[in-house]
Amino acid sequence: MPQYRRARLPGSVVFTTCVTYQRQPWFQTETAIQLLRHAVAQTQKERPFEIVGAVILPEHLHFLWCLPDKDQDYSSRVGRMKVLFTRALQKDNPVSDNVSLSRRKHRERDVWQRRFWERSLRDQAQVNHCLDYIHYNPVKHQLVSCPHAWPYSSFSRYVARGMYSEFWGCQCQGRKPSVPDFSDLVDRVGE
Repeated sequence: MPQYRRARLPGSVVFTTCVTYQRQPWFQTETAIQLLRHAVAQTQKERPFEIVGAVILPEHLHFLWCLPDKDQDYSSRVGRMKVLFTRALQKDNPVSDNVSLSRRKHRERDVWQRRFWERSLRDQAQVNHCLDYIHYNPVKHQLVSCPHAWPYSSFSRYVARGMYSEFWGCQCQGRKPSVPDFSDLVDRVGE
């Protein structure tokens, strides 16, 4: 079995990507999004961390989490969030027949891909770049034409703080957005 090595920097900001199993659009309903929010809140209550940025798309999500000083265990937090969401979802959605024998053996559902992508960020410039990526992601995936039009991200929180213009990356009314180059992240975010 392969051994996965993850960078673990205590108190760091970690950029994570979680993708649903076979890219099923589990997060296309308000109910599922609320279940995910409850799972994240419960995980945060059990193992504190700060949510620096987030976006929830129909079949994947991105988070920027800042871990407490001297804490480097984001892996168990991601795992716990996945388990809590899956259990909450399971109440209304029985196990599908298309779950493989391997998944059944490991008592896994057909909700998440087994692993997740992560990247520990070393400075504020990297954090800002990943925030831009997160906030522009719904536009990249052609779900909306402007970041402000996607309700399931931290973008509006940053606009309220004055850290983004409401029209950042916006194509409304014929605007031509100036979008950062994300080519350095494309192979590192798992989508």
